[in-house]
Amino acid sequence: SKTQNKKAVQIFTKYGPLAFLPISKNQTSIVFSIKNKSINGSTNISEIELKKLILKNNQKYKISSMTNFENLNLKSKTLRNYYHNNILAFGDMLHQIHPLAGQGFNMTIRDIKVLLNLIRDRKNLGLPIDSSLCENFEGKTKHLNFMFASGNDFIYEFFNYDNFYIKPFSKKIFKYLNNNKFFNKLAIEYSDKGLFI
Repeated sequence: SKTQNKKAVQIFTKYGPLAFLPISKNQTSIVFSIKNKSINGSTNISEIELKKLILKNNQKYKISSMTNFENLNLKSKTLRNYYHNNILAFGDMLHQIHPLAGQGFNMTIRDIKVLLNLIRDRKNLGLPIDSSLCENFEGKTKHLNFMFASGNDFIYEFFNYDNFYIKPFSKKIFKYLNNNKFFNKLAIEYSDKGLFI
């Protein structure tokens, strides 16, 4: 059913993170990841089990149908070199990270912004747009993308560890952080802008 659908929601279940990622007013992409275990003890999860998990953790949607279930093995990867000659890698080819709240896509958007600024600056200065642009792009983004991907990985591993030991840390930490306005503002800016703030 149609709804105001503008916020991504991440829920950390005892099996792994479940993300609701808005697409339109009546469509939402749902991403669930599970690490070497599942609800029934095997390494796979059935569509029926996944639907039950989604319905149990759904906090805002009136779901009329669920379609297009896909699965794949997750791999974390960042390229050592961002370019070869005048060919620049981009998007998932450049950095594959855990799909935690859609942050991989946000990284790609930030990369596009950096690349567009580099092209604009060169045009304004009358400089050629050649293979040295790739080197500049790598120099401006590589260290930030690595830190951001590592931070995302840390968050994912923290919740896996915390869930294994029945959430002894996160309940206390999030109770404190939830009431901290400065932290909430910083977390939103980090999610939206990455390390460029």
